[in-house]
Amino acid sequence: MSVHIEKAEAGDIAKCRQEFGDELERLDLYFRTVNYLAASQLYLKENFLLKKPLKPEHIKDRLLGHWGTSPGINLIYTHLNRLIRQYALDMFLVSGPGHGAPANLANLYLERSLEPYYPDMKLGLEGLGAFIKKFSWPGGFPSHLFPGIPGTIHEGGELGYALATAFGAIMDNPKLIVACIVGDGEAETGPTATAWHSYKFIDPATSGAVLPIIHLNGYKISNPTIYGTMDNTELSHLFTGYGYQPRFVEGDDLHASLFLALDWAYKEISAIQTSARRGKHKIKPKWPLILLRSLKGWTGIKQINGLPIEGSYRSHQIPASDLKTNPQSLRLVEDWLRSYKPEELFDEEGFPKKEVLANSPGASLRMGTNLHTFGGEIYKPLSLPPIQDFALHPSKGKSKRGRHVESNIKACAEYLKIVFEKNPQSFRIFSPDELESNKLGAVLEATHRDYQWPVGPFDAHISTTGGHVLEILSEHTCQGWLQGYLMTGRHGLFPSYEAFLGIITTMMNQFAKFLKFSRETKWRKPFASLNYLETSTLWRQEHNGFSHQSPGFINTLLNMKANIVRIYLPPDANCLISTLDHCLESKGYVNLVVANKTPLPQWLEMDEAIAHCRSGASVWKWASTDEGINPDVVLVGIGDILHLEVMAAAQILRKEIPELRIRVVNVTDLLILEKDTLHPHGLKDEMFEALFTANQPVIINFHGYPSAVKSLLFGRKNIQRFIIKGYEEEGTTTTPFDMLVRNKTSRLHLIMEAILLASASNPKVAAEANTLVSNYEYALQRHKEYIKTYGKDPDEIADWKWE
Repeated sequence: MSVHIEKAEAGDIAKCRQEFGDELERLDLYFRTVNYLAASQLYLKENFLLKKPLKPEHIKDRLLGHWGTSPGINLIYTHLNRLIRQYALDMFLVSGPGHGAPANLANLYLERSLEPYYPDMKLGLEGLGAFIKKFSWPGGFPSHLFPGIPGTIHEGGELGYALATAFGAIMDNPKLIVACIVGDGEAETGPTATAWHSYKFIDPATSGAVLPIIHLNGYKISNPTIYGTMDNTELSHLFTGYGYQPRFVEGDDLHASLFLALDWAYKEISAIQTSARRGKHKIKPKWPLILLRSLKGWTGIKQINGLPIEGSYRSHQIPASDLKTNPQSLRLVEDWLRSYKPEELFDEEGFPKKEVLANSPGASLRMGTNLHTFGGEIYKPLSLPPIQDFALHPSKGKSKRGRHVESNIKACAEYLKIVFEKNPQSFRIFSPDELESNKLGAVLEATHRDYQWPVGPFDAHISTTGGHVLEILSEHTCQGWLQGYLMTGRHGLFPSYEAFLGIITTMMNQFAKFLKFSRETKWRKPFASLNYLETSTLWRQEHNGFSHQSPGFINTLLNMKANIVRIYLPPDANCLISTLDHCLESKGYVNLVVANKTPLPQWLEMDEAIAHCRSGASVWKWASTDEGINPDVVLVGIGDILHLEVMAAAQILRKEIPELRIRVVNVTDLLILEKDTLHPHGLKDEMFEALFTANQPVIINFHGYPSAVKSLLFGRKNIQRFIIKGYEEEGTTTTPFDMLVRNKTSRLHLIMEAILLASASNPKVAAEANTLVSNYEYALQRHKEYIKTYGKDPDEIADWKWE
């Protein structure tokens, strides 16, 4: 099947040269300048303009960084600047190959975007030296993009997320265009493969546009790229199928070819948007996409010892690295740097020539100072409804506590529905096709799913206009969209099945690192927190089986910096609403909220819930013996279903063994367990002992892996008294209560553990311990026989309510 290959023909190139020859020459002058600056950053610590012959002492002792992708980034940046100047565009750049930081930095220095944040990097010889030396230098710029570089919302250290992040940035930003460079190595990643579908979720009437530019330089670290080995016909078929209109930039005159391609792309974007904004949405619009073929390491060293460098994987990092000891390598690098003719680029005082600076847009249009890339500067808090409006009332008359059963998530959805109504252009939910499964369907009464391509007549809550729920069965894409949306000043929520949040573990890790560096960068103001709502948890995934039973995302978060991460496990709906309200107000954190979606008992009034959530944990006096004074055992629930088992155990113990004194504690903020010297939410030793006693045995029934709680308790006094129960990787398709039995977190296991522990200090309990424990062991055996016979849990378990 034939396909039209869109690219500039020889006649188009000649005409462009004829009409815009002077402009193209100025662009090449700028291009040579940023290439010189990029290469110099890799090597030089002195003699920055080569006014003297290059000597070993002018070379940095540690040669770090990546050259191979830098010339391609420089070419793109050069021409984007021209496009911005010509059309006065609101545009910035997301660089997938973040290890091409020398190129980004070169352009930011030249356009003077670095200077406000690094005053020593002014134009001129002194500032030039400070800039070049600072790259990959202790206390200076790292070898990748990072938050300390203005204009950056994506580091590019881990490949795959640039495209989705770019699309998140343009949502609800109708005037914004984000150019996104996708390296042909990054293009091989799974996250990128799904992100190509992002335009199917972009309403051109209300959102901006992403201009993807695939840089085909042919090589990764030491292998050819898949895309680099595909011919134009194959690539055209691929991207036409994705819904794009691809255009190739290749050949001997890349300046003219890219000049024409960018003009074409901007006009195509404008045509799609103009039509939609006049009420005429095009069906399946073909958005422009550029594929740039240029040599890896272009304009650099051609070969070393008979082996090709330019156009080879050997140019990926430092093309020649033994300059201190090898005169031949030193000479090759000097010839390379001099090939850019720095004397034509800079004057005697080290200032770039005015013809070079002319390519940089005015201060308000520079990509490095684009306001959207400083999300904290344009952040506006959400308008949140009063949470008392959504309060459940489980204790009208104290005997009713725990009698009212409702889905915590469903109750929370009513709150989120109003959040949507009050914030129609600044709040979105990004969900991997699980919104209604996770009982959040009420939000679709206030908004709907955004999807731009045709759907069937019976597909519900889907529209091409105004939807702020995005559902795609790709956690990577949801994460990337959300990151781009947050970092450009807006707000969002990522609800997900618990077992599958782990898919985006490294993305979250990279984002947390971005937040860490942002906190340490004085001019970076915080933006809205990244909020995860983890539901469909393992304890109610008995119907889906072992594959859906994994709480490990909690453990991953615990490895992040303490000033970045927050983990909440609210025990009921009022606590969940209070917690989520707090998270949506917060800035600069990664918040994980864990809540199950199935109907559960409701425990606290809203005022009680607010106080409980503020303290992070509390004694539930009304569930304890004598309000929890002088207990034999402390029972602790962390997680809604695990706390239900604590409550059931407490009730049974109080009724059947009244001489065993218990204190019931619920922990909703997991990090209060850690010492106050290790986490801002950690309790001081005195408060910790006031809650859990100083020396009585404590049984913790925890939602996730016991190792998480054990790590948090490390360093506390007398920790051998803590018995940690949790998920032990025991699961299958079974009954809900059997999931608890299999992992020894059931009420029966808690009762037996409490009896054994209390026996050491309470003679009355000790006298009956053997008989009591035997009875409950027998009850466990009866349970196994019952579920095998009837295929369900006994009514006294399934229908249990607090008395």
